[in-house]
Amino acid sequence: MAHYAISGVWKDANGTITDYAIHTANKEKNTVDNPAKKYSKAEAIKLLDNSQNSAQTLLWNYTSKVWKWGTDIIVVATGTNKYLRTIQDGTVQDNLDHLINYTFVTNNMS
Repeated sequence: MAHYAISGVWKDANGTITDYAIHTANKEKNTVDNPAKKYSKAEAIKLLDNSQNSAQTLLWNYTSKVWKWGTDIIVVATGTNKYLRTIQDGTVQDNLDHLINYTFVTNNMS
């Protein structure tokens, strides 16, 4: 089983998430590998649609200047479309829009 962390997103001109910044993670050691790899929306969904994989959000704490684990991420389907969603306290949130918008940081990331 592989564990991942998503620290940010890229958006198109309409504000729609197109890509995700995904880190491989070691959940037991509470660490992530840097730098993140840029995954398209389809690639990220395929990765996390595999029941052997899991992911959490990764949030930057500006006060302590360290990454902090967020909430679990799941794949949900509506009709024929699939999306990444977060679960916090049993509530499914709309998407990962609260993460860092890397579109403003860089348009290129391998």
